[in-house]
Amino acid sequence: MARWRGEEYLLERQPFRRRSPRWHYDVLCALDHFRRIDEAPDQRIDDAVQLVRDKQGDHGTWLLENTHPGATQFEFEDGDGQPSRWNTPRPLRILDWYQQRW
Repeated sequence: MARWRGEEYLLERQPFRRRSPRWHYDVLCALDHFRRIDEAPDQRIDDAVQLVRDKQGDHGTWLLENTHPGATQFEFEDGDGQPSRWNTPRPLRILDWYQQRW
């Protein structure tokens, strides 16, 4: 029941809109959740999936963007605006799931 309410909350905001301006929100995380529960995509995620598609670069990668400010123990990536080896597999899995279900 709690999971369903949380999922409804995300879907009502078409997984990339939020109520709170102070919350760091990750569209890929929300879409990956729906992929992992292995149900057919709800049409309310269509805009979020399109947002992910639109951010794919010419070489098939996604750029790192909106990193959180502050100290880190070590850097995983080369910085905002650079191709991300950590983010690129996530949208590929999401788009594959989304396309297979339609």
